[in-house]
Amino acid sequence: MEQSSPRMTSGTRETPVNSSPAVAANAEGEEIEVLESTDVLPVAPEDQWKSLFDKYDPDNSGFISTERFRDLLATHGSELDPHKLEVLLALADGNADGKICYQDFVNLMSNKRSNSFRRAILQGSRQLKGCSLRDEVGLGLPQRLVRHVAYETLPREVDRKWYFDSYTYCPPPWLILVITIAEVSSPSFLKSPLPYHPQLRAQAWRYLSYIFMHTGIEHLSLNMAMQLLVGVPLEMVHGALRIGLVYVCGVLAGSLAVSVTDMTAPVVGSSGGVYALVSAHLANVVMNWSGMKCQFKLFRMAMALVCMSVEFGRAVWLRFYPPAFPPCPNPSFVAHLGGVVVGLTLGVVVLQNYEQRLQEQSLFWIFFCVYTLFVLCAVFWNIFAYSLLDVRLPPPP
Repeated sequence: MEQSSPRMTSGTRETPVNSSPAVAANAEGEEIEVLESTDVLPVAPEDQWKSLFDKYDPDNSGFISTERFRDLLATHGSELDPHKLEVLLALADGNADGKICYQDFVNLMSNKRSNSFRRAILQGSRQLKGCSLRDEVGLGLPQRLVRHVAYETLPREVDRKWYFDSYTYCPPPWLILVITIAEVSSPSFLKSPLPYHPQLRAQAWRYLSYIFMHTGIEHLSLNMAMQLLVGVPLEMVHGALRIGLVYVCGVLAGSLAVSVTDMTAPVVGSSGGVYALVSAHLANVVMNWSGMKCQFKLFRMAMALVCMSVEFGRAVWLRFYPPAFPPCPNPSFVAHLGGVVVGLTLGVVVLQNYEQRLQEQSLFWIFFCVYTLFVLCAVFWNIFAYSLLDVRLPPPP
C-alpha cells in the first residue's frame, strides 16, 4: 500500500487560486499541510480550517451537520490516506447529536484527536469498512515493522490504522535507546554498584541520577532486555514524552519508596522505570485482552511475568544476603514495587489514551496529584527523618 506524501506550499504566486486542504500527520500528529495552495500570502492553518468550516456553516451557528461534514470529506477525501478516510466517515455516521462543533472539526481535520472523537467512534452505527490492517499486502520491511508494533501495543483496529498511516519514522524512538546506552557505557556503575549512600539523600536532586543505577551486570542485563523489548515499541506509538514521563516517574517512585521504607539501604532506581513500563503494558494487554491481536500473547505474557518474578526474587534474596560491602547492606527490592504502582496507575492511563489529550482525563489528574503528594512527602522525609529518628547509618562502602 502506498501512503500519500504531503506537499508543503512555499513561495509567492501571482494569481491566487482556491486551496484544497488535506490532513498530513507527522510523528506527533500535529502538523497541518495545505495542498496545491497558490495564495499570494501564506495563510495560517487556523484560518484555513475556519474558512472551510464557515463554508459548511453558512448560518454561523458554530456547528455543521454530519451530512455536510460527509460532503466535505467527499470533496477532499481523495487527498486523505484511506484508513483516515474510513475513520472520519465512521465519525460522521456515529456522532450522537448529529452535529460537529468547530473545535472537534479542527481536531479531526488536523489529526489532533479528542475524547469526542473516540466517543463518536464507539457510538458509531456502522463498522469501519475495508480489510483489516493485517491483511494489507505489498508492504516493505519498515511498514511491516510499524504494523507489527501497532498490533503489539494498540487494542483497537481504528487506532492501529490511524497509527499506521500517521507514523513517519521521524523522530525515531531515541529515548529508551539513549537511557540504555548511558547505563551500559558507564563502567563506574558496573565496578561500584553502590556509589550513593543514604546519608546523601537530603540532596534531593540526586534522585534524577538513579535512572542509571543498578546492582551489577546481571541486574543490568535483564532490565536492559525488558526495557528495550517493551519500551521501544511503546515509544514508537506513544512518543518519547509520554513514555519518558512513565519511566522517570517509575524511577523517582522506586528510589523514593526505598528511601522511606528501607532507610539504611542504598537506593537503586533503574528497576523502577523498567517495571513501570512493563507493568503498564501487561495491564493494558489484560484489560483489552479480546482486542489485542499480538501473536502468542499468552506465552509472551507468561515469559514477561517469569522474568519479572525471577529478577524481583533475586532482588529480595540479595537484600537479606550478607552485603558485598560490609557493613553497608545490599540495595532494597522496594524500587520494583514502586515502579509497578506507577505502571498500574499513570502508565495505564497513558497507554489507554492513544493520541488523546491526557489533560482531559480525570484519572490522570487524580493519579498525578497523588503521585506529586507522595514525592513531596518522600523528599521532606529524606531531609528531616534521619535526624529526627536518629537513624544509625553505616559508613560509605
